[in-house]
Amino acid sequence: MTNTTFRTNLDAVDQALLNELRENARCPVALLARKVGLSRTAVQARIARLERDKVIAGYGLRSGAAFEQSQVAAHVMLTVGPKLSGPVEAALRKIPEVRTLLSISGTFDMIAIVQAASIEGLDALIDRIGLLDGVERTHTSVVLSRRFER
Repeated sequence: MTNTTFRTNLDAVDQALLNELRENARCPVALLARKVGLSRTAVQARIARLERDKVIAGYGLRSGAAFEQSQVAAHVMLTVGPKLSGPVEAALRKIPEVRTLLSISGTFDMIAIVQAASIEGLDALIDRIGLLDGVERTHTSVVLSRRFER
């Protein structure tokens, strides 16, 4: 990942639009306009600018609460061999149950946030991750509940 300086001026209206779109990316522009107190045309122009400036990189799917509650989520901390983070990352990208991969400081090198349909599926997934070339050690914490998410 490249660290680049991101410079754009986001005012309170831009922040409000981003918050509304995080909650519902399919919210009609007319409703967004009412919520932020601007015209529909002004909101469309702001969204276009946010997309052009790469503040908004795309729109995605958010699973429903019932589906999410049916899944078993866990954070799998990984210790990776020297100079093997690239191949490990590439292998983890191919596993659809790995939802997020974070590079971290401290005792572990990475955290994979994973989801499986069952405890048995999670167990098999953790074994699969632990067997990847370059993974030296894993430590898993199962998510018991989600307090909130943005």
